[in-house]
Amino acid sequence: MPALSRNCRVAFRRLARMMWRRYVAIGDSTTEGLDDPDEAGGYRGWADRFALAVARAQGGLEYANLAIRGRTTARIRAEQLPVALELAPDLATVVAGMNDVLRPSFDADRVVEDVRAMQRALVGQGATVLTFTLPDPAPVMPLARPLRGRVLALNEAVRAATAETGATLLDLGAHPVASDPRLWSDDRLHANSAGHERIAAALAHTAGLPGYDDSWSRPLPPAARRPRHEAVRAELAWTRRHLLPWLGRHLRGRSSGDDRVAKRPVPLPVDLPAD
Repeated sequence: MPALSRNCRVAFRRLARMMWRRYVAIGDSTTEGLDDPDEAGGYRGWADRFALAVARAQGGLEYANLAIRGRTTARIRAEQLPVALELAPDLATVVAGMNDVLRPSFDADRVVEDVRAMQRALVGQGATVLTFTLPDPAPVMPLARPLRGRVLALNEAVRAATAETGATLLDLGAHPVASDPRLWSDDRLHANSAGHERIAAALAHTAGLPGYDDSWSRPLPPAARRPRHEAVRAELAWTRRHLLPWLGRHLRGRSSGDDRVAKRPVPLPVDLPAD
């Protein structure tokens, strides 16, 4: 048998070091990456950032992102899970539930049953599955205070489901920094770039990647207190710019994800920037 070339030996050693070869992310707008703009007119997001962290740690990774904004947990299970299973990932993230929380018909038990089924299916195929709980929305969006009980109920159900399925939980909702408004975008429904970066670092730490620790959970420096009139003006501006259009769209039976497709529907190698 001919001796392997040096390049082949290097490639085999790299493969031997790889813990995961294919990562597939399923979910809604937060997994898609809103509001973390890239340099090409799209969105990056924590899933892209996490994929890059994994690829850097082990020398390579294939990555697909099937998430589409506006999707409920039931639709993610029906539309994205079968595709994810066909792609046979050995690493997956399942994050869903916020679009359900926002709907009048919200049922925590029904939502978590879909989450549990998705986790079980992927774990059953041999994948390492990561998920995280939702941050408390009240500090970010004061008008959403009535939704806080729904988020807390869903988080408790997700914690219990994850313990049953063998998935790995990042309990993001248990950390106050996750609800710091400075890590959220102007629409108050999505993390900004700094927030997505923190979530990716938290997942990397949870996954045991080298070079990551719990520094992601440290609070930001104290924020300057805004005068009351500025806070009221900000609430009115947010209502006009984001809340009313969202209500109008849903009253018409429309979704932000209508006619959209996944941004990365097939697994592709993660581009590793040159050192």
